[in-house]
Amino acid sequence: MTPEKIKLVQDSFAQVAPIADKAADIFYDRLFEIAPDVRPMFPADMSNQKDKLMQTLGVAVSNLHQVETILPTVQDLGRKHVAYGVKDEHYDTVGSALLFTLEKGLGEAFTPQVKDAWTETFTTVAGVMKEAAATVEEPKKGFFSKLFGKRVA
Repeated sequence: MTPEKIKLVQDSFAQVAPIADKAADIFYDRLFEIAPDVRPMFPADMSNQKDKLMQTLGVAVSNLHQVETILPTVQDLGRKHVAYGVKDEHYDTVGSALLFTLEKGLGEAFTPQVKDAWTETFTTVAGVMKEAAATVEEPKKGFFSKLFGKRVA
């Protein structure tokens, strides 16, 4: 990413940060609207999840200029998301919900250049997460999990 795009992402996120709670609501409402099949992947009480989303975005955005410092965390997130049932195609849906959220949260400040910068950012982060997820081995199913359809410790 160019320094100009990094600045666009960081500056626009700074405008969204004051409405973090509303932005998280917009994001998850949109995500569950366009992909209702992912709702079961999340807890009934979304309060902590919404906080985690905004914190994670904040850390990622604030470190875009030194992306190597966040790569291990992003890779770890990709590996962890496998256990939640996240598939490669889910990343496109999340990206769409994110752009929708930014458009609603920024209004006229969501210019084509800002959209392009965020699209590149998300595509890059999602690519790293998907690559890391691909390294996770599926757990071998034992006798009880074959019988009951889930893993038994």
